[in-house]
Amino acid sequence: MAAASLKPALARAFRWQKMIESGEAKSNCDLARQLKMDQSLVARTIRLASLAPDIVEAVLKGDEPSGLSLKTMRGEIPMNWVEQRDALGMPDKDRGGLAGD
Repeated sequence: MAAASLKPALARAFRWQKMIESGEAKSNCDLARQLKMDQSLVARTIRLASLAPDIVEAVLKGDEPSGLSLKTMRGEIPMNWVEQRDALGMPDKDRGGLAGD
């Protein structure tokens, strides 16, 4: 049940990130105002757009580790993709580095 909420949260994260990148919203704060949502929730959700691509793919396919929840993913997740995989219990796909590298 908890895993089912991961897919829509990822979709929101990427949509909201695109809204900021396109200028539709100026910042997380501005986006939160537009959405009439708590800024902290918006910021924690948008961070999901920085997950390693294989983590996103695993969630979309339903192959995420058992017990992985939206609460866990909205917590303090490192920006380094190798560290993300470790923190979320995902297999290390490569020894690559930071998101965006």
